[in-house]
Amino acid sequence: MISTVREAAGSLLVVGLAEKELSGLERAWLKLVRPGGVILFRRNIVDPRQTRLLLDDVTNLCAPHSLRSVDVEGGTVNRLRDTLGAIPSAQAVATADRRSGKTTRAREHGELIGKAIKSFGFNTTLAPVVDLALPESATVMGSRTAGATAPEVVDYTRAFLTGLAAQNVAGCGKHFPGLGGGLTDSHFETPQITRNWQDLWDQDLVPYRTLGNLMPMIMINHAAYPQTPGRDKPASASDFWITKVLRERVGYRGIILSDDLEMGGILKVMPVEKAAVAAVRAGTDMMLICHNPELILRTYEALIAEGERSSAFGKLLIARAREVARKRARLYTIGTPRRLTAKQFEALRGRIDRFRQSIEAIGGDPIDPRAAAPAETS
Repeated sequence: MISTVREAAGSLLVVGLAEKELSGLERAWLKLVRPGGVILFRRNIVDPRQTRLLLDDVTNLCAPHSLRSVDVEGGTVNRLRDTLGAIPSAQAVATADRRSGKTTRAREHGELIGKAIKSFGFNTTLAPVVDLALPESATVMGSRTAGATAPEVVDYTRAFLTGLAAQNVAGCGKHFPGLGGGLTDSHFETPQITRNWQDLWDQDLVPYRTLGNLMPMIMINHAAYPQTPGRDKPASASDFWITKVLRERVGYRGIILSDDLEMGGILKVMPVEKAAVAAVRAGTDMMLICHNPELILRTYEALIAEGERSSAFGKLLIARAREVARKRARLYTIGTPRRLTAKQFEALRGRIDRFRQSIEAIGGDPIDPRAAAPAETS
């Protein structure tokens, strides 16, 4: 049972690592922070054996029932492509399903990604993207989105999440409340999305309203929506978006995860210390910090300092951490996924390749395994 502000602060963080094995410095700060999870990127991953060793090592220094997470959406966001090869994008799979009038490929997409990440020892993929593929965001989002309309996104997402769940892998719907109307990339700037409340509620928010009970986690973005009651505050720090809309109006009861607090979309508005405190006050459950250990430690210390300064915030922090610990315990009941044999791993590679070829044959865009990925955050 979490009983101190210090324990609570660390358990709400999901952190990134520098290399393919833990350094002495990382061991030291991980022992101090005891985060609620870890996220790995291509810089951390060689093969299943090395990745499992790294995940086991870091998990021993994390809070119980921790996230072992990775970004595998398919297409340009696939941290395992150097080892497992190209996986089709959400757009390619959804297009193939619409042309055939079925959603069997979307479910298989989820199953294959679930099998893939389990083979490396992960329990969570930060997918699917449920933003709408609107013209404004086409150059930013690329093939990450399943469709331009809410029904198209819902059809793909329902089947994809069903496939993940069949593999006992947690997914994460992103990026609430929607980046479809964004002209700029929140990795670098704070998108000012001018869609009004009614359009967002009737279109962008439909996947969350319809499928929230299938999403173990939902990620909050760093965009601002000036034509709504949220005004110019990034959604990731907004009580309006997180508590009033997602918790109360949508009725979501799963884990709410902030997008990476290192991103320009939030840091150009406020320093990471204020962003973390604002996120917790607004209703966020866990926060990603994907790269910089200095920012991880600054965030950790800021949460503690605010909890010690304000008894109300300290009580909120501990209550939130206890609630999130219960959610993680219910979500991650199976333990570390079983390791595949070399023969089983090659069979998985073959199945992924055949799936890719089948999507291309139906008319999805060819999938280039060398395609440049977005910046290595979510």
